[in-house]
Amino acid sequence: MLPASGCDCPHLDCVGEITKEELIQKSHGQCQDCKVGGPNLWACLENGCAYVGCGESHTDHSTVHSQETRHNLTVNLTTLRVWCYACGKEVFLERKLGPHSPHGTSKPLPSPQNAGQVRASFYCLSRGVKERFLSSCLTGLKNIGNTCYMNAALQALSNCPPLTQFFLECGGMVRTDKKPALCRSYQKLVSDLWHKNRPSYVVPTNLFQGIKAINPMFRGYSQQDSQEFLRCLMDQLHEELKEAQPEPYDQSNGVTVDDGPEEDNHTNEAEMLITEENEIQSNREWQKEKNMINDLYRSGVNGVMDVDTTTETTPIISSQGAIKVQGRTSGYFTYIQISNSTRPQSPVPTEGHIPKMSSSPPKAASGWSSLIPSHKKVTTFSAPKSKRQKKYRSVISDVFDGTIVSSVQCLTCDRVSVTLENFQDISLPIPGKEDLAKLHSSTHQTSLVKAGSCGEAYAPQGWISFVMEYIKSWFWGPVVTLQDCLAAFFARDELKGDNMYSCEKCKKLRNGVKFCKMQSLPEILCVHLKRFRHELMFSTKICTHVSFPLEGLDLQPFLAKDSSAQTTNYDLLSVICHHGTASSGHYIAYCRNDLNNLWYEFDDQSVTEVSESCVQNAEAYVLFYKKSSEDALKERRRVSGLFNMMEPSLLQFYISRQWLNKFKTFAEPGPISNDDFLCLHGGVPPNKATFIDDLVVMLPQNVWDHLYSRYGGGPAVNHLYVCHTCQIEIEKVEKRRKSELDMFVRLNKAFQEEESPVVIYCISMQWFREWEGFVKGKDNDPPGPIDNSKITVNKNGHLTLKQGADSGQISEETWNFLHSIYGGGPLVTVRPNISHQEAESSQSEEKIEMETRSV
Repeated sequence: MLPASGCDCPHLDCVGEITKEELIQKSHGQCQDCKVGGPNLWACLENGCAYVGCGESHTDHSTVHSQETRHNLTVNLTTLRVWCYACGKEVFLERKLGPHSPHGTSKPLPSPQNAGQVRASFYCLSRGVKERFLSSCLTGLKNIGNTCYMNAALQALSNCPPLTQFFLECGGMVRTDKKPALCRSYQKLVSDLWHKNRPSYVVPTNLFQGIKAINPMFRGYSQQDSQEFLRCLMDQLHEELKEAQPEPYDQSNGVTVDDGPEEDNHTNEAEMLITEENEIQSNREWQKEKNMINDLYRSGVNGVMDVDTTTETTPIISSQGAIKVQGRTSGYFTYIQISNSTRPQSPVPTEGHIPKMSSSPPKAASGWSSLIPSHKKVTTFSAPKSKRQKKYRSVISDVFDGTIVSSVQCLTCDRVSVTLENFQDISLPIPGKEDLAKLHSSTHQTSLVKAGSCGEAYAPQGWISFVMEYIKSWFWGPVVTLQDCLAAFFARDELKGDNMYSCEKCKKLRNGVKFCKMQSLPEILCVHLKRFRHELMFSTKICTHVSFPLEGLDLQPFLAKDSSAQTTNYDLLSVICHHGTASSGHYIAYCRNDLNNLWYEFDDQSVTEVSESCVQNAEAYVLFYKKSSEDALKERRRVSGLFNMMEPSLLQFYISRQWLNKFKTFAEPGPISNDDFLCLHGGVPPNKATFIDDLVVMLPQNVWDHLYSRYGGGPAVNHLYVCHTCQIEIEKVEKRRKSELDMFVRLNKAFQEEESPVVIYCISMQWFREWEGFVKGKDNDPPGPIDNSKITVNKNGHLTLKQGADSGQISEETWNFLHSIYGGGPLVTVRPNISHQEAESSQSEEKIEMETRSV
């Protein structure tokens, strides 16, 4: 861990009187030793010393001066940030002016960062400095064997402020027990890149070893694809840092509700095809059967704990279309079917009416007479699953995730299906001459606008500019812009021929039309240009130049009409470029430094400042755009002003350090979320109590009031305490784990000692592994009901064990024990082969029978 910025530097008393104007005047000077000019000159702050020296980008005479004279404090004349050589950390002069935050003497938890420290952080923000360390991150990465693809990707990610600030400011949240702990390797790498005392380059050995352990494709020393590396890295970071999202609890039916306000749960009841009576009857039948089985089993087995199960209905398909949503679960992406939703970003249909999506059944059956009886679908009885698919979030999903809504219409029955898909990057095609002519043609633009597609992207373009671009294309090839690639991606797509649409209503392949729009926009948009085509025997590269804006990329034309996105403009952060052919080449990155807004070329160990025109002429492969919002900058300056008012505060409020990082780096931070350090009962979870100071920051009352009134969320926290309820629940779960594990060991031992069991019960190993992970403490949640459906096959109306199925063998007592707790099924048994003696006895009986018949 890097040393945290503190306000307790004992050397601040040695600072002489100096004004900001004097510092600016010195910034135009030269190093007093080597006569080199700026930027990044350093001025000594010792009282009576007027020395100005160069930094690490040259001979670092400023450090030599400090070592020779014992002058500890120096200020960077470009960024106006202060560094203490003796303390080895950044310090803030304003901290001496602010009162120390009061701390009670009887705090049950360690005191977190105080308001004075946060004030210093916003003091930096008010001067346009958004990073914690003084360096401009002009550090190269050593090529350790054809790893330019990795170095370029890491430099591009490192210059994404929301992600980098998380690993620098919220380092306490980088905790994982998953191998290979890639998040810690990446945190160490980012810290090395952004630390003042950095070397000229860093060797990313640990991170490279972790990537190779995850994906064998990156083993060896062959050239790889930078985009594939990015996806592998971000997927693993998400897996290691993900946390389950808290879900609101619906008291009416005992199930958690995915999203949406409570008042919207009754809408669009006419689109539901399963009556509430059918569902209630199914629940009653299942509960009656489960209670009867449990009572029967519990009468013979002691020490069995009662476990509640939650009913989950069969996926519902409306009369006008199935609605699928792709959401984050334990894996990075998982498809789930949901019925009518209260999500604010519900898609707008192209034709007809598409119901909103919801995760809860209808509260009433009104309006059902309008439905055709043949469309009604009655739920068949099946054992419910009590273990819900949880939604997970991480800093990766917060920064890079967006949502695309796709609508596919069958041209035969006019049925429309809507799909919501999460994405962390968009792979855009590079249109050719014919595609460009079609995209730019006035007739095509008109049809696109009418169809609700992406013709708006070309609406402001006149016919004169189109003719000029067309003439240019004859001399310099097709002029392709990033807006063209986006328009081609979101254009209306006709599904016909070999690409026909499989209509669930027609039950046949039909011609269809597909439309795509963006439902929610990510904080950082990762754009991948599809330059490589891989055929069976060879690969080719599309070398067409794609022009892209450095500022002001507007995604408004590609938004869904009911999207809640407020900020649609993006500014370029970094570009990954590929030089060469499909079989061989070299990767570099161009990144805009967030401290001085200058562009730099990162070519492995070499870092060079370049002009904006050099960046715009680059052969872009992957681009990173960040949301741009003047309102966010004004809001940060406003909060900084509230800190500087230094009003006496009777109350101090705790706020999530992670959300505060979002406020400082996101264009749209969203509502305040203190759930990352609070439990459902409002206290601190026992497993987070030891590092609570890494999760929270203390704010004065005036700052909290402003943030809360501006962003909402919460809850407000004035006092931190370890949750006693959670502690009791943890103890109960531990007791349950021990009880189940001990009972299973005893029953299984008796089963192993049994020489010739009459019957053997089979159980799915997939379910058993989940149960084993729970009882051994590797998984916090118990498994759902036993699911043997994947190991069975139906033969002549009887369920038998599937050949080669992933199953285990247990005794009848063990099955009864597990089934009494978790329920589920179906029951699968295997009769062992009869013994040799029994076979001989049977043969002798058959002989006797035959002889008797012959007589």
